[in-house]
Amino acid sequence: MRIDVSFLPALAAAFLLVFARIGAMIMLLPGLGELSVPVRVRLTIALVLSALMVPLHRGAYNVDLALLGPVLLALAQEMAIGGFLGMTARLTISALQVAGSVIAQQLGLGFVTAVDPTQGQQGLIVGNFLTLLGITLIFATDLHHLVFAALNDSYALFKPGELPSLGDMAAQTTRTIAGAFRIGVQLSGPFLVFGLLFNIGLGVLSRLMPQMQVFFVGLPLSILVGFLLLLFVVGAMMVTFLAYTEGVLRALAPGS
Repeated sequence: MRIDVSFLPALAAAFLLVFARIGAMIMLLPGLGELSVPVRVRLTIALVLSALMVPLHRGAYNVDLALLGPVLLALAQEMAIGGFLGMTARLTISALQVAGSVIAQQLGLGFVTAVDPTQGQQGLIVGNFLTLLGITLIFATDLHHLVFAALNDSYALFKPGELPSLGDMAAQTTRTIAGAFRIGVQLSGPFLVFGLLFNIGLGVLSRLMPQMQVFFVGLPLSILVGFLLLLFVVGAMMVTFLAYTEGVLRALAPGS
């Protein structure tokens, strides 16, 4: 009995290229690519997804294993595509950091920072809260399934072996950044109005009562009223953010 194993090198090369795309995406995905997530967990997720994707897209990879150059070029292209997908999702989450920064400034909490578990660095505490809440809701509402659908559809948008259009990728990145900033400002809109009216009121009060220490009265009151306002509008903020996130992910996964 003779067993033919000549297909194993080509299969291993296809698995490596698929893993390069998925691994680069997982490394940048919000929620899964955080520093707080153990490396073994991220590696396991990438390997499992690669094993699921290889049977679906193995035929798309035609690499000449006799030459090292084409293999390395294909590997770099796959990593770039995966990084683009992961970075798009990461930039979407940055809308909450923009909103948190504006809200913190309006409430007088611009100096209150804490370690952001999603970035591993210092961040404003309001932005950290909104970011964690947004990531939690993405997983709770199954929007992360669109990320995996986008990964599957990426083989139709970015075919293996073909050089990705850098212009299209740059345009999509620019639109994502602009959209994240726009949504972040929209989410913080009620607090911009509150800050404007509150500061005008404090200015009028300081003119009417010059002997009053407006700062010591205004700062605690601003924080208290601001938190009450956040309690009332956080639901609408998250609904708007989830709708924006779904729109961005569906643009990457048109087949879903």
